[in-house]
Formats: sequence, C-alpha cells, structure tokens
Amino acid sequence: MTSTLFRNAKIFDGTGTMPYMGEVLVTGNVITKVNKASHGGSLLADCVIDAGGAFLMPGMVEAHTHFSWNDQPSLQAIQRMPPEEHILWCAQVAELYLTMGWTSCVGAAAAKPRLDVVIRNAILDGTIVGPRYLAASQEITVPGGLGDTTMPHLPQPEFAFGAVVSGCDEMRRCVRMFVKYGVDTLKINLSGESITGMPSEMSQFTIDEIKTCVEEAKSWNKRVAAHARSTWSIKQCVKLGIEVVYHASFMDEECLDLLDENQHKHYIAPGLAWLIGTVHHAKEYGLTSEVVEKMGYPRELEAAIQSMQNLRKRGIKILPGGDYGFAWTPHGSNAKDLEYFVKYVGMTPMEALLSATSWGAKMMNFGNKLGYIQESCLADILLIDGDPLANITILQDKKRILAVMKDGKFYRKPEFMDSLSSLRK
Repeated sequence: MTSTLFRNAKIFDGTGTMPYMGEVLVTGNVITKVNKASHGGSLLADCVIDAGGAFLMPGMVEAHTHFSWNDQPSLQAIQRMPPEEHILWCAQVAELYLTMGWTSCVGAAAAKPRLDVVIRNAILDGTIVGPRYLAASQEITVPGGLGDTTMPHLPQPEFAFGAVVSGCDEMRRCVRMFVKYGVDTLKINLSGESITGMPSEMSQFTIDEIKTCVEEAKSWNKRVAAHARSTWSIKQCVKLGIEVVYHASFMDEECLDLLDENQHKHYIAPGLAWLIGTVHHAKEYGLTSEVVEKMGYPRELEAAIQSMQNLRKRGIKILPGGDYGFAWTPHGSNAKDLEYFVKYVGMTPMEALLSATSWGAKMMNFGNKLGYIQESCLADILLIDGDPLANITILQDKKRILAVMKDGKFYRKPEFMDSLSSLRK
C-alpha cells in the first residue's frame, strides 16, 4: 500500500476552523495522519511533498452537474449531438471537472437516457478518468413543459430532450424505466424556464403526478431532485419530500419557513451562474438586454439573490452548481459559483469554501468520509497556489491548482513530484 506525505502545508480541514500549518499523511486511499505544524520528519512515506506553504484543502463537490450539456445555447442544440459523440463529450468533461478540483459531482440530469449512468460506471471501473459521480435521469416533464422539445410533425417523445409523461401511470412507468437503467437520482421539472417559452414562475405537474414520482423513486431507494424556480414548486419539494432543490428563485415567507423547519432534509443549489450569465454575458447568442428583460430574467436574478441572502440569514446552507454546460456558462468555469456566493449572497470566503467541501460532501452519501482533511477520511485532496480565503477567484485558475488527488491517487500532481520520487529511489 503506497503512501504520500504532504509536508509544510497550510491546511484547510473543512471544519470551519482557520487554516493551520501542518502535514498530512495518506496511506492507500485514506488520510491516516494530520499533524499541526511540522514534526521534523517524524512521518515517513513513499512520496514526500514539501508543499512550501501551499493551501491544502478537501476536494470540491459540484451539486448541480450536467456532463452532457455540450456548451451550446439551447436544449435542442444540446440534445442534437449524436449518442456516439455525446458519450465521448461526457468523458472529456468528466476529466476536466476532476482536473479543476471537483473530485465529486452530483448529476442533475442527462441529455439522453443512459449518458449519466454509463459515465458513472466507466469512472468506477477505471475506463475513463472523472470525479466521484451520482448519475441522474433525464429531466422528467409533461407535454408542452420544460424539456419537451418534440414538434408537431415529429411528436415522438423518445426523441425529446426530457422524458415526457402525462398522468400518474406514465410517471410510474418512467421512474421504473430510469431505475432499471441504474440512475442514482430522478430529476423532475416542477417549474418552467423562461428561455424555453414557459415562464419560470409557472409550474407544470399536478400534485398527484409529483407524489407518484416521489413515492415510486423512494420505493426503489432513489433520490429525487427538482428544477424548482417557482414558489409553488419549492413548497412542493418540502411538502412531498424532494431532497434536492435546484434554483429556488422565488420564495415567499411561507416558503422560507418551510425550508427553515426542514433544512436538514434538503440540499439547495441555486445555479446563480446561469442567471448571471443569461442576464449579463449572453448577447452574442441573441440574449440582448431587451430580450432577457422581456423574458423576466433580470427580475428573477434579483429575486434569486434575495432568496439566497434570506436563506443564509436563517443559517440554511446553499451549495455550488450553476447549470454549467451552456454556451455562456462553459464547463470548467464552475468555481465562479464561489465568487458569486461571496459577491452577491454575502457569504464569507470561509462559507463559500465550506459550501464546496464539507457542506456539499453530504450529498455523496459517504457520511463524514468526504469533504474534510481529517484522519480516516477518504483522500480527496487539492493543493492550491495561494489562499482562496484571501481571494476566492484563485480556484478558477487551473494553473493555481497544483495537485488533485482523488481516492489517494494523483490526477494532477505537482510538477516537482517526479523528481522527488526519483531522488528517493
């Protein structure tokens, strides 16, 4: 069993305490020792890395991941990619996420029925390189709802971006189909999305259909996640037991109270990057200020920021994951979420880092084994050039990410590591 020792590192351990100088020993895939300050070479390892004061932290967790979104400006453009090319795209994106420090990702929907499952399995068996991954279904929708991209002359629902159902029987069949394929999460679109023509504040399912989705998923021990921008849809997530709430833009006091009372049962990832990008950075894709104003996105962005600020004031944790994979939110820029949490939501850099580590790690179902630099935790570790607590944008710069370790194995290693290893031999 090989071992690696990080010495002379500034350790951010994920507990919320300020970083401290020390050393971390990894044996196999587990952190086996964490010492404050240096013990003068008391620990031995197969590979010893002098971090030179670099920032050592847990690997990050992305709570709203779409590997199959292919940096295009519309759902139709994403879905049109042929399946053969699409799976190769997903494999490339999975590796990109890992090398950018996202050692765990939660799938939030796939563009085709089995893309997420195949990618998760390929990562697990070592066929491809990628983060720990929870695979999602396609987005479940209704005829005419968000994700129904069928056309009158091409009405076949099997070729739509989402899985189109109508009524409880079709919902139950749909959930069972995705369970058969092997998903970890069922994704249901409870609200609209203004860019598709269905306003964000609209909601598309009946309560009975939602109940059927949740009941059937839970009977198979599967998690349910929801695209929920409208106030009504957020409330249904809490009332009906949908664990993952994506977006959560429009909240009234009743909605805030419900989430407050049940905050330990839910994960909230607002996806602010998508709203900010749509409002401010998508003109070249036809989303001019006039167009987005007509769609209502500036008002929604303002509402979403206020909602997140209100959640933070109540101590409700929100997580990074910004619908990356559209043309104006390209894959690899995911750490912008942390910048936006500080800039718009009012988080401290410490809170932003915790949201990307120990807070989000709970979603991965490893208990307290992920998201921390502590003894007995799994060795998902980043080494950063600079201090993200002083400048949170550092994590957006690939050059500042000196090393990425997942499960005790380096997927990016310090440039000087090879020379160190050769010297020991």
